[in-house]
Amino acid sequence: MKKYYKERFEAQKRLMARIAPFMEVNDILEKMRAELREIIPISMEACILLLDPEAMKYTRPLQCALYDRPVNCLKCKRNRPAIQKAIQQRKGVVASNKEPIERHDGSLVQIGPEAAIPVFVGEEILAVVSLVARPGTHFTKRDFYLMRDFSENVSNVLLSAKKHWEVTQEKIRISQMLTHLSPFVPQSVRNIVEKHPELLTQEKEKKDVSVLFLDLEGYTKLSANRPETEVNEIVEKMFSKFVDPIFRSHGEINETAGDGLMIIFKEDDAKTNAVNAVKAAFDIFDRNLEINKTFLRKQDPIHVNIGINSGTALVGMTRFQGALDTRMTYTATGPVTNLASRLASHAKGGDILIGEDTKALIEDIWPVFDRGTSQLKGIDSPICIFSLLKKAPTQIMS
Repeated sequence: MKKYYKERFEAQKRLMARIAPFMEVNDILEKMRAELREIIPISMEACILLLDPEAMKYTRPLQCALYDRPVNCLKCKRNRPAIQKAIQQRKGVVASNKEPIERHDGSLVQIGPEAAIPVFVGEEILAVVSLVARPGTHFTKRDFYLMRDFSENVSNVLLSAKKHWEVTQEKIRISQMLTHLSPFVPQSVRNIVEKHPELLTQEKEKKDVSVLFLDLEGYTKLSANRPETEVNEIVEKMFSKFVDPIFRSHGEINETAGDGLMIIFKEDDAKTNAVNAVKAAFDIFDRNLEINKTFLRKQDPIHVNIGINSGTALVGMTRFQGALDTRMTYTATGPVTNLASRLASHAKGGDILIGEDTKALIEDIWPVFDRGTSQLKGIDSPICIFSLLKKAPTQIMS
């Protein structure tokens, strides 16, 4: 039987070349499904439905391209016949689709057959690869060989990402066990100095950064009504939930101040730093909604207000001389940092506010909503403020 060895080899070669530059698992998965759409030309959409209950800890859901606005692939397709059949039979299947997809605006999208193949890690199904074909087309044996190879590659990516998350989680658990958040900063500085001791005497350098500030709205009321130890425990639990998203998006926790955090994104070019900051903000937003629904469900919600700004800052070691000790941190200073802090203070009800420079870097990726012009404390002139949320969580949750 012809098994299309040459085509499969060439497809594997192209796929490896396409994903090689990327480290973040979501970027890899996006590139992989883009490649699958290309090697199977009849496809309208290729999705990777993440079924692993722990998937949200090491990656984010992909978005289905068949809709007029972002829709989680898992929510879109989890109950479709092809997906259910592939899971039940534990093998690749094809199902005919007679019903068109109805978008949010009421328009209909005509689709053809859907192929689905499980992604195994050992005996466990961690995901399902789904391919929707154009009307009037059909899948060939060649397509199924390519999909099977593709599912094995997805399996390797997910397994690697999950193991990396587990190792990271263990490191965080050991280093932060039963401690409050303040040790994050000294430890991060020690790590930097161990790797780059020359930074102790080096002058600060100008660098493109994105800075994220977050503040807990409701912290003051919480402190007034509860014992200090209980307040500290709540804040520690909340901030600990934010550590994974921050580290996963290559952010560095730089400063802590009771109910707030400063996070710097400075690893890559300006756009990548801004994108990473926004990814972290959305992940923090989701974690905070989860927190308010679980261990804070019996009290008023605590919202996380976030401000993000991008630009050039002075980055390097800063010393704070006190009466008893000298504290050292690796930080970014300048107007970029100041505006990010002011935006976080200006945000209300769990909003995510960004400055114009950040908006210019990310608006082709995410929708941005105008919040008008405001005069912020410490800023000379009124500035235009934008949000990453159409509505603040106070409105969403009401």
